[in-house]
Amino acid sequence: MRALSETTGPGFEGWSPALRAEFEAGASNGHVGQRLLSETDRVRVWEIRLAPGERVPAHRHVLDYFWTAVTPGRGRQHTSDGATHEVTYAQGETRHLTFGPGEFLLHDLENIGPTPLVFTTVEFTQGPNTPLSLTTPGGPPA
Repeated sequence: MRALSETTGPGFEGWSPALRAEFEAGASNGHVGQRLLSETDRVRVWEIRLAPGERVPAHRHVLDYFWTAVTPGRGRQHTSDGATHEVTYAQGETRHLTFGPGEFLLHDLENIGPTPLVFTTVEFTQGPNTPLSLTTPGGPPA
């Protein structure tokens, strides 16, 4: 099953100055989850656990990865191209993303549903891009 996604605001429509500033600051934030569960020389395993209304700030994906929705729910994402997306996730839904040299995804995530939204994300540290540092100021502790 695939996430149902709707673009609700193109071209930075509705973005506050604070959100734009957060994206500038988050351009080097490699904390793609709230809690790093495990790290080896090959993978980083992250957890995201959002209460209703809670959000993960802007962060940058440069490594190939996949996420799995542990719980169903609804989320809102802003992406660095200025788009805003509202997405409905099914429990167990999984999506794989890959990046070529220099490619990335810079986005945030907010739980806009009435129940907790939980994801597991697995990054593959060996690929065309160097893993981002997890000691970047402003990121959660690794």
